[in-house]
Amino acid sequence: MTALRERAIVSLRSAPSLPKHVRIQYDPVRQAFAVLSPEKVFWPNEISLDILRRCDGQASVERIIAGLAADYDADPQDVATDVVAFLQEWSDKLLVKL
Repeated sequence: MTALRERAIVSLRSAPSLPKHVRIQYDPVRQAFAVLSPEKVFWPNEISLDILRRCDGQASVERIIAGLAADYDADPQDVATDVVAFLQEWSDKLLVKL
C-alpha cells in the first residue's frame, strides 16, 4: 500500500522553496528559462519565473506578494490571489516546498 502524503496548504507565512530535484535552467536554443524536474520540463512565463525565483525558503508568501505588487505596480490583493493559486498548484505537483 502506498502512503499518501498530506497536502501542504499555502499560507501567507509559508516560506516556499524549490526542492532539490527541481531547478531553473536557461535553454539557449529556445532562449527561455525552463524548470526541470525528473522526467518533466516546464516552460514558465515571465511572471511565473519571477515568483519561482523568489522561492528561496527565506521569503514568506506575504513578502513575495508585496515584492511582486511593488515591482509590477499592481494591487496586492490581485497579486495575492494569483500567487497563492500558483504556489498551491506547484506545491501539489511537488515542484515547490512549503
